[in-house]
Amino acid sequence: MLKAADIMTKDVATIRSSATVAEAVALMRARDWRALIVDRRHEQDAYGIISESDIVYKVIAYGKDPNKTRVYEVMTKPCIAINPDLGLEYVARLFAQHHLHRAPVIQGELVGIISLTDILALSDFIEQPRSLLLEQQLQDEIKKARAVCVDKGVRSEECAAAWDAVNEMQSEMAHQIDEKIDITAFEDHSESLKYEV
Repeated sequence: MLKAADIMTKDVATIRSSATVAEAVALMRARDWRALIVDRRHEQDAYGIISESDIVYKVIAYGKDPNKTRVYEVMTKPCIAINPDLGLEYVARLFAQHHLHRAPVIQGELVGIISLTDILALSDFIEQPRSLLLEQQLQDEIKKARAVCVDKGVRSEECAAAWDAVNEMQSEMAHQIDEKIDITAFEDHSESLKYEV
């Protein structure tokens, strides 16, 4: 599974919270960036973010002077930060839940930035939809569980453990696609055994 670190942009700029919005705009224009990470004032401080939306909605829309308005007046702080080891589906879910367009990737310190554009352009979700991969893995686990139960017996610990693994995978799959499980694979299997006896 792809992680945030696999698709993040490593070329990221920071700006001081005391800088003017005009300075932020100049830096954004120079590099064609849509957002800047606002640096921490000290080690325990949180990172912030200032985006083109912040500038348009909070400065331009109200006719404020960008040479007199400071970054700290319009930035978002603290901002939601992404762990570089976080799976792409979870990154996308965080973005959806919090209506994010981009977020800093932080592991102790700033290591990159990830955006909706990165997720769309650099992920392989079209070629390999996660739900299809999980469905195939689930079917494989069900086959293994059935084989273990035939080999070791339906009342064996190995059979129970195999079906626990199936149920865990089915729960994860339901969580991934935000769907409720009506009947677990084990319940379905148990139901079919009733009619075979």
